[in-house]
Amino acid sequence: MGILDEDVQRVRETADLVAIITGYTQLKKVGRRWVGLCPFHGEKSPSLSVNGEDALWYCFGCQAKGDAISFVRDMEHLDFVSAVEWLANKAGITLRYTDRNESESRREKARLTDAMEQAVEWYHQRLLTAPDAGAARRYLRDRGLDGETVRAFRIGWAPDDWDAMAKGLKVPKEVLRETGLAFLNRRDRLQDFFRGRILFPIFDPQGHPISFGGRKMPGADGPKYQNLPETKLYSKSKVLYGLHWAKDEIVRSDEVVVCEGYTDVIGYASVGVQRAVATCGTALTEEHVRLLTRFAHKVVLSFDPDGAGRAAAERFYEWERKYEIDVAVADLPSGQDPGDLSRRDPDRLKTAVSAATPFLGFRVGRVLAAADLGAPEGRARAAEAAMGVIVEHPSELVRDQYLMEVADRCRVDPDRLRTMSTRLAASGAAAGGAGPDGRHANGDRGPRRGTGDELLGAGPGRSERPGRITVEVEALRLAVTRPTEILPRIDDVLFTDGRPLGAFRALRDAVSLPAALEAADPLTAELLGRLAVEDTEAEPDDVVILLLREAATRAMTELESEMRRADDPLSYNESISWLKHQIVAMRPDDPPGREAEEQLLRWLRQRVEERG
Repeated sequence: MGILDEDVQRVRETADLVAIITGYTQLKKVGRRWVGLCPFHGEKSPSLSVNGEDALWYCFGCQAKGDAISFVRDMEHLDFVSAVEWLANKAGITLRYTDRNESESRREKARLTDAMEQAVEWYHQRLLTAPDAGAARRYLRDRGLDGETVRAFRIGWAPDDWDAMAKGLKVPKEVLRETGLAFLNRRDRLQDFFRGRILFPIFDPQGHPISFGGRKMPGADGPKYQNLPETKLYSKSKVLYGLHWAKDEIVRSDEVVVCEGYTDVIGYASVGVQRAVATCGTALTEEHVRLLTRFAHKVVLSFDPDGAGRAAAERFYEWERKYEIDVAVADLPSGQDPGDLSRRDPDRLKTAVSAATPFLGFRVGRVLAAADLGAPEGRARAAEAAMGVIVEHPSELVRDQYLMEVADRCRVDPDRLRTMSTRLAASGAAAGGAGPDGRHANGDRGPRRGTGDELLGAGPGRSERPGRITVEVEALRLAVTRPTEILPRIDDVLFTDGRPLGAFRALRDAVSLPAALEAADPLTAELLGRLAVEDTEAEPDDVVILLLREAATRAMTELESEMRRADDPLSYNESISWLKHQIVAMRPDDPPGREAEEQLLRWLRQRVEERG
């Protein structure tokens, strides 16, 4: 299932890549290309290069690359179909889908999302202007949420009425019911789900409203917080409040702060920590973690993660290993939540994140802090309790590091603690917990971005390796930027390196650069992607002559080697003499002319054919 290929191609051809990327980072035109700071990793010198003519981009710092669709996918963290839809919406293109059911499902989702957007705005305007929202506005001001914050987070007010929202929105009844915004009561009348509550709209990572969290007013009946029921749009185990606001900062910092409440997220944002998200009335789940790994490698827990004991610890350790993340715990003062601390001591809240402790360190520190380390008995009990926590960690090296810390603080011989560790680990395995190696699950996030093959150096200003590969790659740069001037003049026999040869063949056989990228194998496509965003000042005449000269030099070396082994070495003299003359004639500063080029190229082709 997906979007029709012709519609995908229309989106590709219509997308203005330079304009799209400029929406995220400033670009400057340099020659035929645009350059700027890469939005996918922190840097001070521009390494992002954009080819506006062929709509391709490449970062020489982190090796991210692609076209408009891949840029939107990486930037907005979308799947392929969603990225195409994002671009189509920008360009006003109506898409067609390969499956009628899928098309209808997406239309249904759009209807529900539109209804949610209307509800967000209706409730928000009610909070800002309605007389019955006066008490809610005063309460929010007392909590430090001024008008600017209310508008930024689109906070709303649900009046204490049976069906004010249902009557106020021009939305079909069945749509209101499917979003969860309203339900049929016992009298078979449509009734608003929220009554007399301050509403925090919840959005998906792309900024589409999908649910609400409602807080009751002080003194009112009912639970403190109430969320909409799960719908086709909303599943609380997969959604994080604030992610669509915070994702850019999360990516830039490679860190996300996870809270328990909506006002905690707002509190962090108010002190400049704009990378906080919150679960929506549920514990942190593996679905949440899997979502977060698309954005960052470090997760800072801004709540007490130790309440569930061993089961919670094993879960966090498993996630660390399975998703290659680091879990830490914010250093919050006891009994204070981030929302309150943001008003009382903003600097302390910021420090809580910057001084976050690795998850195991937090747990060990808590055990030791609660112990009486002034007495031998207290130190012994603390050491045993701390080791009970340490053995749950799956890494032997990490366990030993904390073991040494406990040994030092509790004045216990490390070898005694190692013996204790072995015993505790064995008893834990027997009870169904982690064994000494701590293994519970396996997982692989796939390879992280690496440096890759450095055939082309480090991008603009690169210092390339001397020799044939440099000339071959220079020829390919020209084949990308000025194909009609060089492709008819070169041939397979002029290339010796596998990747440049593959790239030349892809360019020669395709009708366009995008078509060549589509047809090429992954390594060749990687090379072409880099070439597509590089400028070159080389002239086709010079490059062709250098390629011919190097190919002729290789051929002469081979002939001389064959002559030394031949029964009749004199038979080689004529060919070698002629070839030496050709090599001398192939000079960029005094070119021999097209006829001489073609004659040498024919000779090289014939030699390859004769040698099989």
